[in-house]
Amino acid sequence: MTSTATRGRRPGRVRWWTYLLLSAAAAVCLFPLYWMFIVATTDTATATKMPPEVVPGGNFFHLLDLVLNTVPFVQALLNSLAVATAIGVGQAVLCSLAGFAFAKLRFRGRNTLFVIVVLTMTVPTQLSVIPQYMIMSQLGWVDTLQALIVPGLASAFGIFWMRQHISATISDELMQAARIDGASTGQVFWRIAFPIVRPAAFVLGLFGFVTAWNDFLWPFIVLKSPERYTAQIAIKALQNSLDVDLGLAMSGSFLATIPLVVLFVLVGRRMVAGILEGAFKG
Repeated sequence: MTSTATRGRRPGRVRWWTYLLLSAAAAVCLFPLYWMFIVATTDTATATKMPPEVVPGGNFFHLLDLVLNTVPFVQALLNSLAVATAIGVGQAVLCSLAGFAFAKLRFRGRNTLFVIVVLTMTVPTQLSVIPQYMIMSQLGWVDTLQALIVPGLASAFGIFWMRQHISATISDELMQAARIDGASTGQVFWRIAFPIVRPAAFVLGLFGFVTAWNDFLWPFIVLKSPERYTAQIAIKALQNSLDVDLGLAMSGSFLATIPLVVLFVLVGRRMVAGILEGAFKG
C-alpha cells in the first residue's frame, strides 16, 4: 500500500534540495579554479587576502603576455599534449594486453608474476627515480620526450585494473567458442576482448593522460632545455629563487588547467559510463 509520504511523488522525481546540495558541492569544487583566475588577473597581494577576493582584476592579458614571453609556454603545452596523449593511448592498449594475458591465458608463473606486478604499487615512486635516470642516461634519452613517454606506457595499476575488468566481463565460454571457430589468441583479443573492455580502457587512458599532464618530479629531473619543457616545468620556470610572483604563476597554471577542463567537458559522460560499466555484473 502506498504511504502518505510517497503518494504524491512521481517515480524518479528529484527533490529541490538535491539540486541545492549538488549546486553547493559544485560551487565548492569550482571555487579554487575561479580563485586561480582571480589571482591570475591581479597580483600576489590578492592571493593573501582574507576573505579571498571574488572580483577579477584587469591584468590578465598583461600577465598572459609575460607568461608567453618569459618561457616558451605554447611549446610546453604542446609537449605536454604529446607526452600525455602517447602515455594515455599506450596505457589503454598495453595494459589491456597484459590484463588479458593475466586474466585469460594460462602460463607457468602467471599468479606469481601478477602478485609481483601488484606489489610494485607499494614502492614509492621516488625510489625509482635514480635507477630510472641511470637507464635514460645509458640510452641517451636525457633531455628528450622519450624519457617521459616510455616509462609511462604501462603501469601496475593499469594492468590490475584491466585484469579485473576482463575477468568480470569476458567469459571463458566466449573465448572457447572463438577458438573453435579458428581464432588465434591475437584475434580473440583484438576482435572480441578489446571491443568489450574498450570503455574501461578509455577510462584508464584518460587517467594516464591526466597523470602525465600533471607530472612534475620526473620531467623536472630529466628535462634540461626550455624548448622541451612540459607545462608543469614551464610553470616552475616562471618563478625565480628569490621571489615568487603568484599572479604570474597562477596565469601559467590557469593556462595549463584549461585543456584538462575542456577534456573533462567533452568526455565526462563517457568517463563515468566507463567507470560504472560492469558495476552490476556478477
